[in-house]
Amino acid sequence: MTEKRLGPSIEIVPEGDNRTRLVCPDCGYIEYHNPKIVVGAVCWWQSSILLCKRAIAPACGLWTYPAGFMELGESTAEGAVREVWEEAQAEVTVESLLGIYEIPHINQVNIIYRASMRAPEFAPGIESEAVALFAWDDIPWDQLAFPSVRWSLDCFRNGDPPAVFAARKPAAPARSAAG
Repeated sequence: MTEKRLGPSIEIVPEGDNRTRLVCPDCGYIEYHNPKIVVGAVCWWQSSILLCKRAIAPACGLWTYPAGFMELGESTAEGAVREVWEEAQAEVTVESLLGIYEIPHINQVNIIYRASMRAPEFAPGIESEAVALFAWDDIPWDQLAFPSVRWSLDCFRNGDPPAVFAARKPAAPARSAAG
């Protein structure tokens, strides 16, 4: 029987590199695994913030601003506008960068913008179970999907200049005396 290989199948450090990669021994193709870029926006209408209740995992049923993975061929701002439309059916104008959140333990970089809504119309997109405008004091703080949502909302409210934030790796669970 003849062995047939499909694509990268050997883990080695390619010449000129310093990390183990999957490499195809037949053609030399190198498979690079890089962080995912998440783009999104903290959107507002008058003095209210637009949030989406997630209809998908992870964090299904919890609230977030519209955000998702960047697509090929778009800028980060274009991706944020697209995600707002897909998740909240709202039209927005990107005003400025809010922050860049490095989250290495899940291999993500989140690029979040400030965006004003062009009109008060919105509706749940396919990935949202609900969408709502919240006055600041009515934001469901105990039901936010991810730590980055709180970080972004805090930066938005404080009027902080754009900054890069690095997430801390979650602490490992404590080991019991038995194990």
